[in-house]
Amino acid sequence: MMPLDGRRVLVMGLGLFGGGVGAVRFLCKEGARVTVTDLRPAEALRESLKALDTLPVVYRLGGHEAADFRAADLIVANPGVPRSSPFLKDAGKRGIPVTTEICLFAERCKAPVVGITGSSGKTTTTSLAGEMIRRRYPRTMVGGNIGGSLLNELDEITADTRVVLELSSFQLDRLTEMKWSPQTAVVTNFAPNHLDIHGSLEVYKRAKRQIVAHQDVRDVAVLNGDDPEVRRWSGDGRRIVFSAQPASRADVYLVDGEIRHRIGGFEKTVCPAGEVALPGKHNLSNALAASGAALSNGVAESDIAAVLRTFKGLSHRLERVAEIRGVTYYNDSIATSPDRTQVALSALPPGLVLIAGGYDKGLAFSTLGRQIGRRVSHLVLMGQTSDAIAASVPAGSTTRILRADSLDDAVSAAAKRAAPGSTVLFSPASASYDRFRNFTERGDRFRQLVLDMRTDDG
Repeated sequence: MMPLDGRRVLVMGLGLFGGGVGAVRFLCKEGARVTVTDLRPAEALRESLKALDTLPVVYRLGGHEAADFRAADLIVANPGVPRSSPFLKDAGKRGIPVTTEICLFAERCKAPVVGITGSSGKTTTTSLAGEMIRRRYPRTMVGGNIGGSLLNELDEITADTRVVLELSSFQLDRLTEMKWSPQTAVVTNFAPNHLDIHGSLEVYKRAKRQIVAHQDVRDVAVLNGDDPEVRRWSGDGRRIVFSAQPASRADVYLVDGEIRHRIGGFEKTVCPAGEVALPGKHNLSNALAASGAALSNGVAESDIAAVLRTFKGLSHRLERVAEIRGVTYYNDSIATSPDRTQVALSALPPGLVLIAGGYDKGLAFSTLGRQIGRRVSHLVLMGQTSDAIAASVPAGSTTRILRADSLDDAVSAAAKRAAPGSTVLFSPASASYDRFRNFTERGDRFRQLVLDMRTDDG
């Protein structure tokens, strides 16, 4: 670890999600001389800047200056900054080390880590696993790609703590240089995503596989046996395979309507699958993944069952917002890729109204289009991906396609077409960056639009 006291550290990309703020606070606490550079102006970063307004930080906002990078002893890059950045390439040629918030944390964390990744489901699985593991280890901490940085909690983390981290492909990619993998690695699934940043499917896959690539014989990999890609992954540690297929040869599985496991050599029941509070088949898979992580950390079946019976889910993830005039509205703003929207469509009755579209990440919509043609009565499209999604719906489908100029207009159009007893699903299959700062802001806006309709309805 590089000592930080007195070092000139450049934070590239303050961001809006909390990781950059946490890194700056930590660096200042360690005595570093911190400069923050971000392409966005101060107005766009006002919330993050307000959180740091008492710290001795130099800001270079609205653009990057090469001199700041060349003057740095260390660069802490936002995980979403691509490796192809000319500023980072120049730093590499000059021998200036580049790290990230998650790397700073991983090299200093004294506790065993449960790391969870996947193209979808990782946030729900992380939250479930955190609640389960907290039943045995009350001081369990949850962080990473979910919520804020844990860097400033390092003083509270000891060897008898457990840390549960959601890990994105960007975070894992940067952990490559450290040759670090968590003691318990969980992979929910794999599907194309973030190709606009990673550049290719193989690079994205390689980043995701880092979660198991450096495990040793003492470690555990909890893998989705129903995913043809993920079930081939492994490091040097023990494999725990989970599966929702009754006939599978898995370690955590569904059979006769129950979640069971055979970790330890004897089959034991966790709970009936019908008692899992989260809706949808995809959430049963998330429940199996979290159960595998918890069981491998010594959590009792009764504690796992208690969490599965009570955990209601997270905002923006197939979140039931309201029923208005007989129509049920679901907020699935987390769906920033086609495969996430496919999962949401499978979890709800056919004949629904779907609102989709947004920023174009260069993903294909052909499989989603076929599912839309089978399950969607009206498709309301907005944003950059509107044409691509519309073109993916098979010719001859009975799905009616409408266009909207904004989310406000899309919600209004969907409400007019939805019959009593039907469902309106907001699951964009696209990122939010063309109109919103992130999927959270987008989902909050959808929720408010729906609740405003309930107010108008009296």
